[in-house]
Amino acid sequence: MTGTMIGLSVAIGRFIEALFWAMFRVAGGLAAAIAGGVLALIIAYVGLRWLLRRR
Repeated sequence: MTGTMIGLSVAIGRFIEALFWAMFRVAGGLAAAIAGGVLALIIAYVGLRWLLRRR
């Protein structure tokens, strides 16, 4: 009986760990996408200002 309880406890622990890893992975991907978008906007803004100033 004790072995079954330990096995269940380990299984629940591994499930929760996998859940946290998945959440962190999604959050990291989302943060990278947002940072890339902001960087693209900054580059576009600077490039547009440079083009308008050149005229």
